[in-house]
Amino acid sequence: MENRIKNEIEHGKYLLEHGAGEVWNWSSPAGIVRWQRRVKMLTAKLQAQHRVLELGCGTGFFTKEIVKTGASVVAIDISPELLAVARKEITAPNVELIIENAYQTSFPDASFDSIIGSSVLHHLDTEKAFNEIYRLLKPGGCLAFTEPNMMNPQIALQKNIPWLKRKLGDSPDETAFFKWKIKRQLKKKGFKAVDVIPFDFLHPGVPQGMVSMVNKMGAIIEKTPLLRNIAGSLYIYAQKTDQ
Repeated sequence: MENRIKNEIEHGKYLLEHGAGEVWNWSSPAGIVRWQRRVKMLTAKLQAQHRVLELGCGTGFFTKEIVKTGASVVAIDISPELLAVARKEITAPNVELIIENAYQTSFPDASFDSIIGSSVLHHLDTEKAFNEIYRLLKPGGCLAFTEPNMMNPQIALQKNIPWLKRKLGDSPDETAFFKWKIKRQLKKKGFKAVDVIPFDFLHPGVPQGMVSMVNKMGAIIEKTPLLRNIAGSLYIYAQKTDQ
């Protein structure tokens, strides 16, 4: 087993010990708003007849919302500890929770209509991950992910300074993405309709009373050329070719 996978398994234990919601910043008032927005983005194109793969489901923060689309959901993670929590909290009949390596899953070719995830690709070797995603998608199927943006100053510091990574609860190998690099990589793999959109200027530490105001300001900045490129996150979308 490669070191990167071992590190992620150990990181799962860390998340469980320190509270995954707190480390991932989904629990604060601003964090909840950010989480809800990502749920909408990731599920926007899902339909009840779809078979969906969620990569890096963790404790099921997003899984519990994805199943509400009515789609048949397979949610995977490399961490047995995090999956154990998800299995206790999610009992919907249209979901399977399975331990899998995102680089080498046990599923047949063309198994899924959509493959989605939040803050998971930046933990992975994207070369290997995109190879497997392409294999698993049906012709015309799509991927959708929300990931950290390396153009954001705070993200750049957090992902590139080792002691800061440790302090903020990052795993050793996780990084962030430049939109043009990830876009080029997806096109090289053979994906079409590739779109990478910077979004989110709402920091999870924003006090509850300021969330609405900051959110409105962020919506304006997201439409402002140049400035929008330093948003905190990227929405990544692409389709597999029809043949």
